[in-house]
Amino acid sequence: MGSELALLGGPKAVQSDPGDIFRWPIVTKEVEDAVLEVLRAGKMSGLDVTEEFEKEFAEWLGVKYALGHNTGTAALHSAMFGIGIGHGDEIICPSITYWASCLQVFSLGGTVVFADIDPDTLCIDPKDIEQRITPRTKAIMVVHYLGMPADMDAIMKIAEEHDLKVIEDVSHAHGALYKGRKVGTFGDAAGFSLMSGKSMPCGEGGIMTTNDKRIYERAIAFGHYARHNQLTLEDLKAGAGLPWGGYKYRMNQLTSAMCRIQLRYYPKLMEEIDRAMNYFWDLLEGVPGIRSHRPPKGSGTTKGGWYAPHGIYRSEELGGLSIHRFCEAVRAEGAPCTPGCNRALHLHPVFNTIDIYRQGKPTRIANSPPGVDVRQPPGSLPVSEGIQERVFSVPWFKHYRPEIIEEYAEAFRKVAENYEELLPGDVKKGGPLGGWGMTRMISHP
Repeated sequence: MGSELALLGGPKAVQSDPGDIFRWPIVTKEVEDAVLEVLRAGKMSGLDVTEEFEKEFAEWLGVKYALGHNTGTAALHSAMFGIGIGHGDEIICPSITYWASCLQVFSLGGTVVFADIDPDTLCIDPKDIEQRITPRTKAIMVVHYLGMPADMDAIMKIAEEHDLKVIEDVSHAHGALYKGRKVGTFGDAAGFSLMSGKSMPCGEGGIMTTNDKRIYERAIAFGHYARHNQLTLEDLKAGAGLPWGGYKYRMNQLTSAMCRIQLRYYPKLMEEIDRAMNYFWDLLEGVPGIRSHRPPKGSGTTKGGWYAPHGIYRSEELGGLSIHRFCEAVRAEGAPCTPGCNRALHLHPVFNTIDIYRQGKPTRIANSPPGVDVRQPPGSLPVSEGIQERVFSVPWFKHYRPEIIEEYAEAFRKVAENYEELLPGDVKKGGPLGGWGMTRMISHP
């Protein structure tokens, strides 16, 4: 009797044409017209459209200030400068994240200390934060990873007890809620990426938000010289005219024009994505070996637009089947599935051996006091170092179409329930899993 698994000669679980269920971003005539209006008027480097977007975004998020940037990386850089990160300061950041959550701190004369992650939420583990705090710690960088809100109650309690600033990296979690409140509104400042692959896609851009006037105006002074006439704080006005950081972080107005339209429709798009992704995981509830990466139902916590959705893998429930073999079999069924996620940053040479600014020692420790070495060798963050074998990507549905979603869910169910047939050919492949970026992990056929 032949196998039901497509990898072993059976029929594929996914038979239907998915149509536009994965297409992203959704570019409408309204988006095109808004961008063309800016283009034809030749005001790509102006401020008027961007300032309108900033007002609308701040109102949507529920904060006082929003400042448009050319990338999410720049927005987080400005947030770091805004809260006062400087020479010798340390920020605490999860090791499993995109590099732009922390690497900019080097340019401010600071450094990063990595914390481990929770193996279920994949966000920074509050229990690991406190042991990373030193007299030099200035802030906690909270990443709402893959759209999953971090444990903000515990994190804010730690920050308050130790008088630390909190920056939220919301680049994966636009519109996500933590116990009914939007992420990005808990900390002292937040940064969002708005690049074309994100759940709120606007081309290439970012936005920094805060309720603190000084943080906002410091961010203006840092990389928005053309807006120095908006400074009101006397110590900042005294240095107006040139960007304090030597950076030009203005948002291109082709982006802000697209942003305004996207923001208008984002709540509705987000609602449909949330419905589709929860339906997918509901279909797989109780299937051995795989777990959803989503908040508990009824908690008031949500994943927003579900950027780069993943699942949690439990090989011990599938006879030790490697994640390589599992994902290979799922792909054979016609569903996208890649093992791993972002690689652990604390193991990269940039954070260990590279002297970026020719200071005579690795940049990670160049501005630390004599005898202080914050580098973290292999074995120091066990969850982060082992997580690649425990997570896999799943399809990112942009529309709620049950009959299509059911076929993709069946691909995962079919492989998990017939895992024994895959064990004889399971050869663990070499090489590191995951990547330093997310792009390849959210691709679709």
